[in-house]
Amino acid sequence: MSQRYEIRFSGAGGQGLITAGIILAEAASIIEGKSAVQSQSYGPEARGGASKSEVIISDGPIDYPKATIVDACLAMTQEAANKYATGIKDGGLLLLDDDFVKDTPTGNFKVYRLPIMRMAKEDVGREIVANVVALGAVVGMTGVVSREAAEEAVLRKVPEAFKDLNKKAFNLGFEKGKGLAN
Repeated sequence: MSQRYEIRFSGAGGQGLITAGIILAEAASIIEGKSAVQSQSYGPEARGGASKSEVIISDGPIDYPKATIVDACLAMTQEAANKYATGIKDGGLLLLDDDFVKDTPTGNFKVYRLPIMRMAKEDVGREIVANVVALGAVVGMTGVVSREAAEEAVLRKVPEAFKDLNKKAFNLGFEKGKGLAN
């Protein structure tokens, strides 16, 4: 049987979490040669309402393209945590933005907190890269793809003028995420 790993990125529409999911799927499939599929969902308001991106990564064929038992979930807002921090497997992980998610969802999973938006603003210098900080943290915590593959996928996706900014954001998130998981 193939090893299947399911990740859900959730937050507010416009935070770039669908892009983060696409980047992760590309790191897995194009760079590492694994099977990967990404799907997305957002409310009718699109910008500002709850949205999610799900990525399934497998070392074999993916027979069903939707998440069924989530291994890792990120919630950047309280609304996203309330709506999408469900279906996380026993022993799975939930990463919350510490500044925006005050009520912690309950379940038989590990909960971690990072001030993702604040890290993007204060440590990197631009809130707009919070999705890349979050992606780095998820990769650092899960190891679902290599650091190098994820960083390469990020850099393939951004314009030349923003490569250094996004590399800094990814590496900050990766180091913080890896530190949490250990």
